Amino acid sequence: MSRFIEQWILFFVWGMTLASLLLIPKEKYRVALMVFLFKQCVTWLLGLLVVEWEWIAYPVRLFWKVNATSFTFEYFVYPVICIFFMLYYPERRGGWAKLAYYAAFTTGIMVPEYVIERCTRLIDYLHWTWYWSWISLFLTFGMSRLFYVWYFKPVRPAKIKP
Repeated sequence: MSRFIEQWILFFVWGMTLASLLLIPKEKYRVALMVFLFKQCVTWLLGLLVVEWEWIAYPVRLFWKVNATSFTFEYFVYPVICIFFMLYYPERRGGWAKLAYYAAFTTGIMVPEYVIERCTRLIDYLHWTWYWSWISLFLTFGMSRLFYVWYFKPVRPAKIKP
């Protein structure tokens, strides 16, 4: 695939991700921002590690002189997807429904990534496989969920002893 088409794929992904931000309810902006920033911290570290350890390469990417990771995915697309993961998390459902929710989001990211890895030069698995991506996505969704629950836990007034 030509570099021109790969650049258009990046442009399309950026456009769709930016457009999806319009779907965030106004009253959830604070939550969305915290989830977005936390996910960026996690993906920044892990993205740098897998590239530095030469497990994954991104031959065609934005800011290629500055950073060897995929700025598009690590710093923008995945954190935005995580916002929607948190906003629509099935709080009142059972454990199996929650597990299925994690698996659905993880697979929803992994399938396009696998196709992109096979058909373009946007990502190359060097010493990596699709299931490592699936596991890492699943675990980072879990880390984000733990942070979300901790950060946004309800504040209960202190009990005053008579």
